[in-house]
Amino acid sequence: MFERYEGGEQAVLVHVDFPHESAREDLEELKLLVASAGVEAQAVVMTSRKSPDARLFIGSGKTEEVAALVQSTGADVVIFNHTLSPSQERNIERQVKCRVLDRTGLILDIFAQRARTHEGKLQVELAQLRHISTRLIRGWTHLERQKGGIGLRGPGETQLETDRRLIRGRIKNILGRLEKVEKQREQGRRARNRAEVPTIAFVGYTNAGKSTLFNRLTDANVYAADQLFATLDPTLRKYELPDVGDIIFADTVGFIRHLPHDLVAAFKATLQETRDADLLLHVMDCHDERMNDNRKEVDKVLTEIAASDVPQLLVMNKVDLVTDVSPRIVRDEDGKPQEVWLSARTGEGIELLREALHDLLAPQLIEHELRLPPKEGKLRSQLYALQCVLEERPQDDGDVVLSVRVPAIEWQRLLKQFGERLTNSIC
Repeated sequence: MFERYEGGEQAVLVHVDFPHESAREDLEELKLLVASAGVEAQAVVMTSRKSPDARLFIGSGKTEEVAALVQSTGADVVIFNHTLSPSQERNIERQVKCRVLDRTGLILDIFAQRARTHEGKLQVELAQLRHISTRLIRGWTHLERQKGGIGLRGPGETQLETDRRLIRGRIKNILGRLEKVEKQREQGRRARNRAEVPTIAFVGYTNAGKSTLFNRLTDANVYAADQLFATLDPTLRKYELPDVGDIIFADTVGFIRHLPHDLVAAFKATLQETRDADLLLHVMDCHDERMNDNRKEVDKVLTEIAASDVPQLLVMNKVDLVTDVSPRIVRDEDGKPQEVWLSARTGEGIELLREALHDLLAPQLIEHELRLPPKEGKLRSQLYALQCVLEERPQDDGDVVLSVRVPAIEWQRLLKQFGERLTNSIC
């Protein structure tokens, strides 16, 4: 059995071009993922295949080429831009004599680096354990037999079975903790629903600028950087929008093509914020030539997590990097905002985004002038409490005339409470 390497700073990358779109990956995205993980790529091996080799994924000839590059560059990890089966990983490791990591393992490693909150760390550990549980045989083949012999007679459980049992126990423990987190989030969502506070979730491809926009709107101090998966832990912030009131902004983890299913399952509590949102701000990098492909991938993930029916507003970010493009609102034939073009980094177009959010979220408003006698002090104070009084004019007879703009739902509540006293006061 070869010595397993613990490092991961120097890597040989392997990319395969497949004819089928469903199996195709982006080499530039792999390089960005590798850089985000803090790994330096020493060489890239590219090849084309109709289908993966069952044993070595890239075939024996290319595997020998990778092994030679590992020797010549001193790399201590080989990273594939694809998902490998446990047996393929094990077979390639034997050939190249160093650690082999597939795309899923690389993304999990980045998530492990980025997790900051207790919930985020639990979610990442759950995804890692589910991924590792199918790969326990790697490096443990000498322990597949049961313990036996003088002084070694045990309960008849192999080392692999012991490891699997321990992992199952840890997964059960984490699921229990995450269930508590989910209940707490659900309580928060119910409280916001009772208070009728709209929730707006930021979604989009990783590195589209979601956190930069989130910070620009809320003055939050969320970590934002030009790298993939800079944001992992969800952040909620309250924001006041004129004529709408308080709303909640939720910054969420970025999506990526072929997002590992273990991650989708592990981040169930976090993604619930997206499913239950009143509006999704789909942030896109309009400077990225893969913009349309990235949008399809995000929509695909939204369908997977049952959030495809939530209304969306497209935010075309990074207009400062594109020539002949200026901030603007694109509306449909009914005047409803569909797209907002802006730059979260410079702040250009932020006011346009606020205008679009107002148009989408502002409730139907009812405007009236009310003449209230002094005895209607309770009604007057309630109108002020709703912050719907635009102007107050005292009259000579002691009455006051109030110009009010009231959300339709609040007007109905006032009618139920005050009845004819309210309708008779309308000028």
